Amino acid sequence: ADDWHHHLRDGEALKTTVPMAARSFRRVIVMPNLVPPVTTVDAAMAYKERILAHAPRGFEPLMTLYLTDATKPDEIAKAKAAGVVACKLYPAGATTNSENGVTDVTKLGPVLREMAA
Repeated sequence: ADDWHHHLRDGEALKTTVPMAARSFRRVIVMPNLVPPVTTVDAAMAYKERILAHAPRGFEPLMTLYLTDATKPDEIAKAKAAGVVACKLYPAGATTNSENGVTDVTKLGPVLREMAA
């Protein structure tokens, strides 16, 4: 089974959240709204390694990026190449840890075009 929206959190919480998620799911799409948010491929891959340190064999975290007004198309291209499966658009201030989210969706045109390419 898969979970398409999972908050594993970070740090010490991973010792609990990852094994619990793995009991029910083989794959989870990992939400990127950490503090600081997962906005780059390097941050996503580092987070994935922290998750895998607590994962049983066969568990697959599917990584995402947190979109901001400053997200660049080249970061999306790098993300695709690295196996990042999605980006999450958090309207700024709309939910937990969304302070760095998008304030103006019209600024994302180039990023969205890269996603569609």
